[in-house]
Amino acid sequence: MDILLPALVLGAIGFVLGLLIFVVSKYFHVEEDHRIEQIEAMLPKYNCGACGYAGCHDMATALLNKECIVSQCKPIKQDAKVALMAHLDQLFKAEKEG
Repeated sequence: MDILLPALVLGAIGFVLGLLIFVVSKYFHVEEDHRIEQIEAMLPKYNCGACGYAGCHDMATALLNKECIVSQCKPIKQDAKVALMAHLDQLFKAEKEG
């Protein structure tokens, strides 16, 4: 019985804290713009920082907010650059129309 009680208390504390983490994560969940994921998928995903941003996710966010240009990404291939620029043009046109 001396070993069982601490194990039960520790298990109960772990369960309560796990439940608390679950509830807090659901309550504070932030839905991110799906367009950022689309743009990030078109970047080379090196996360090198050569563009001046912390990684491809930050650059994708900046591209969507029109804070930078595609040419700032140094390792991107030319065909991927053209495709990304066309995709951004479509997004911005749809944004203007809607």
